[in-house]
Amino acid sequence: MNVSRALLTAAALCLSTASAATYTVKTGDTLYSIARALNTDAVTLMKLNKLNSSTIAVGQRLQTGTAAPSPAQPAPTPAAAPARAGGAFMKTAATRYLGIRYVLGGTGGSGIDCSGFTLRVFQQMGISLPRTAAAQWAMGTPVSRRDLRAGDLVFFNTMGRTASHVGIYLGDGMMAGANSYYGKTMVEPLFSNQYWASRYDGARRVLN
Repeated sequence: MNVSRALLTAAALCLSTASAATYTVKTGDTLYSIARALNTDAVTLMKLNKLNSSTIAVGQRLQTGTAAPSPAQPAPTPAAAPARAGGAFMKTAATRYLGIRYVLGGTGGSGIDCSGFTLRVFQQMGISLPRTAAAQWAMGTPVSRRDLRAGDLVFFNTMGRTASHVGIYLGDGMMAGANSYYGKTMVEPLFSNQYWASRYDGARRVLN
């Protein structure tokens, strides 16, 4: 009888732990890398933890939802995050670096160029990109114009050569990038802007 009671108590404790699963942020973690390791998406983690941005701190405890099902019950295939939710997360990540003045070769808060902007935005999600637009063009997998989704890198020929400029597609025909003409990082139309539409080279997907 005592053995049975002990087993029931242990099972209850396990269920309690599973229903309140958490993850403690470690050095080097990003919201995106944590979501990927948990087989979920960053938008879900942001909603679950009522986060207003993708910024997290070492030692912070994140709610991750219930634990994985037992081996006797196959885990369901996770549903893909809605396009609008993914776009919202990418806009949040990009917003941190909007409004910074354009400086050729810049990668920081005092000045940034197009590939420096994409490098920084993806860096906060745990993805390392090369320094130049031309090198970033060789990353990921090609994406057709009709299949573009938030987070895809979009490339342009602005200097008589392929991939001399890069930005980040945000969805709904908009992109974010460092614009040398306006002298700052900003969100602007992609294909409805004749300048960008006529110089469009293609896109690469590095965010799965």
